[in-house]
Amino acid sequence: MKRTLSLPISSRKVLPLFGEQIKLARLRRKLSAAVVAERAGISRSTLWQIEKGNPSVALGAYFLVLFALGLEQDLLSVAQDDVLGRKLQDAKLVVRKRAAKAQKAVAP
Repeated sequence: MKRTLSLPISSRKVLPLFGEQIKLARLRRKLSAAVVAERAGISRSTLWQIEKGNPSVALGAYFLVLFALGLEQDLLSVAQDDVLGRKLQDAKLVVRKRAAKAQKAVAP
């Protein structure tokens, strides 16, 4: 049985937008779907699903397409400027430490 992914409502537009950006990058390079799919080692239908932002397509397939377009370095910018994470870090939230283990007394 195939599992259906359910994205949070707030992020349902992210993958379709990402797919559209991939498609526009392909079109700007004047590359056909067949050529990009072949270079990425995926089927044209998988490329079509990526360009539609289908969440069930493996992240590796998205990466292969970015590589075929010469855009794989763009993934390095993900979470690079982590504003929320930095705010949390700056707030110096207290992280609870585990208590030390009790030492067993050794009988003489």
